[in-house]
Amino acid sequence: METVVRFTLPHPNGEPHSTGWPSALFITERIETLTTGVSLLENDLNRYGLRMGRPIRTRRQATLASLAAELGVSRTTVSNAYNRPDQLSPELRRRVLETARRLGYPGPDPVARSLRTRKAGAVGLLLTENLSYAFRDPAAVGVLEGLALACEDAGVGLHLVPASPGREDLAAVHRAGVDGFVVYSVPDDDPHLAAVLERPVPTVIIDQPRIEGVDRVGPDDAAAVTQLADHLVALGHRQVGVLCMRLGRERNDDFVTSERQSGAHFHVQRTRLEALATAFSSAGVDWATVPVVERFDHTVDDGASAARQLLDAYPQVTALVCTSDILALGALAEAARRGLRVPLDLTVTGFDGIAEAERSGLTTVHQPVLEKGKVAGRLLLSAPERVGPKVITLPTELRIGRTSAPPRTVEEPWFGG
Repeated sequence: METVVRFTLPHPNGEPHSTGWPSALFITERIETLTTGVSLLENDLNRYGLRMGRPIRTRRQATLASLAAELGVSRTTVSNAYNRPDQLSPELRRRVLETARRLGYPGPDPVARSLRTRKAGAVGLLLTENLSYAFRDPAAVGVLEGLALACEDAGVGLHLVPASPGREDLAAVHRAGVDGFVVYSVPDDDPHLAAVLERPVPTVIIDQPRIEGVDRVGPDDAAAVTQLADHLVALGHRQVGVLCMRLGRERNDDFVTSERQSGAHFHVQRTRLEALATAFSSAGVDWATVPVVERFDHTVDDGASAARQLLDAYPQVTALVCTSDILALGALAEAARRGLRVPLDLTVTGFDGIAEAERSGLTTVHQPVLEKGKVAGRLLLSAPERVGPKVITLPTELRIGRTSAPPRTVEEPWFGG
């Protein structure tokens, strides 16, 4: 434990000096220790280097240089024990670390190292959600795990930069000590995105938005949704409803106008809606008559409330197309509450392919969320070695489960409330 001592210098006659230094013959040391068990004080303190009443340290903390001198090795050897252990024999590294513990050496200063190397040794993940979302939403968890695996392989850290909806905290982006950013699914008008792009570090976007000249990783949403819509059209569904995730930064928990759909700032949701509109219009469905309900928050409960709102207003709907599995799971819960048989009375589909959806037998589009995070991390970490931007399109798979079937016939009773 560190010891702090304080000096007062009395006058030979007992009166304290107000100015100047006394003769060394009359200096009396009065020590106020802040710890116990201290019996010795270094005797070679330079009396001219003291300030009256100012705490001084009696023991200098071990440094990389002093540790190297103690061991009789180079400073590079000590540094390698911490930063490049593969360069030393196990025995030498053990001796370095044991001596460091004995001398109280805490290891290389990460701040000093970053100043020297101009590297922070960390990747920043920007997500414009509450921090808890990254650990609650199954698709986000998969992306986060994949990105963490890529960082582990490269020996760098992962720094989360959350930006809660409705609360701009651009300082969090500006002060983040990172070597690059992975931006996870944000709207094209998000100020945090603009702040990231102003930083002189590489950036990779996962999913959205699509920005010319910026690396991006994600699926072909239009192709994936078109395949899903073709499946529903082939089953005979023409009276469909859609539940979608938020389309912009402003809250809307209601039916969506065509203007809001076309002007959506979340590119993924806009692309999926456009693909649905194209596919069903080709099948003779007037897209303007298709009800679309938006939810700002992304939970199963929000999916259930969205399904309730849509089915209350449009009970004739035979299929609910959900732009995420989470919303679809909520729709399944609402269908059960209403006494609807899925898929006999109502078809429900999702998008993502999360584990809970597969356990529920949901018809959905599966995308490799773990791989998405891993690929984004590797792409970012390889950025200094590349010339020009790169876009990686990940494969998707339509998985037909137990929640899609042909619509009920006119003769069959409707059980909706």
